[in-house]
Amino acid sequence: EISFTSPDPRRFRTFDPILQDSMVQETRSFVQELIDEDLSVRNFVRSDFGMLNTRLVTHYVMGEAPVVPGMGLQKVPLGPQSRSGLITQGSILKVTADGSITSPVLRGVWIGERILGLHIPPPPPNVGSIEPDIRGATSIRDQLDKHRSDTSCASCHIKIDPPGFALESFDPTGQWRSHYGVVNKSAKVDPSGVTPEGRKFNNINDWKRIYHARPELLAEAFARQFLTYATGSPVRFSDREAVEKIVSDAKKSDYGVRTLIHAAVTSEPFLIK
Repeated sequence: EISFTSPDPRRFRTFDPILQDSMVQETRSFVQELIDEDLSVRNFVRSDFGMLNTRLVTHYVMGEAPVVPGMGLQKVPLGPQSRSGLITQGSILKVTADGSITSPVLRGVWIGERILGLHIPPPPPNVGSIEPDIRGATSIRDQLDKHRSDTSCASCHIKIDPPGFALESFDPTGQWRSHYGVVNKSAKVDPSGVTPEGRKFNNINDWKRIYHARPELLAEAFARQFLTYATGSPVRFSDREAVEKIVSDAKKSDYGVRTLIHAAVTSEPFLIK
């Protein structure tokens, strides 16, 4: 869905098809590396390397990334506080936003369902939509207050909001930001929150640290997503023992992605569905 929306060219003047293509290559190469080297699912949240070229480094403003100009996409080492992992890659940040604004709800649901394995039901039919504020004069937290205060919405927003707010430090094209518009003329981004388990975080790096330490959660979510994709059928309650075995079999490899895939394709749900 990378081409589903186009960033407003008046606001995001450096975004073009070449950059978009680089983002897609970044994500595909990153996941391929996880599979080839059987690296841990922890890397979906935070990693010590990235797949970058000079265009991505410039867009992400990652001056510390040792990319060789003219060599295309390269695997480069990254520090723990750098933009790393899958969830802060430009392709992910773009498909979970539109051309004008970001949505903590869209990003929160995407991360919750695909990375953390949370069940998030659809919103009640009587919940109104949020009008986008492209000027950045109003904080998205303020706009979402009426949803979070509604008892019918609160139980879901406890799961949705934390990762969604943590990713508010990135605009619709994946660039870092501190305000929703021009600095000193718009609302300031507040990427803090509390996880459903009660863990407080101040920013995306804090959030990453919390879930990087929970590989079994990430592994189970990946196993469920993979089985759903591979079989064309959602994982049911009767499949819970098979999923638990997949995760258990991958523990020795620190929940390596290739190990998880191998365990999944030899599991009963894959073989019989």
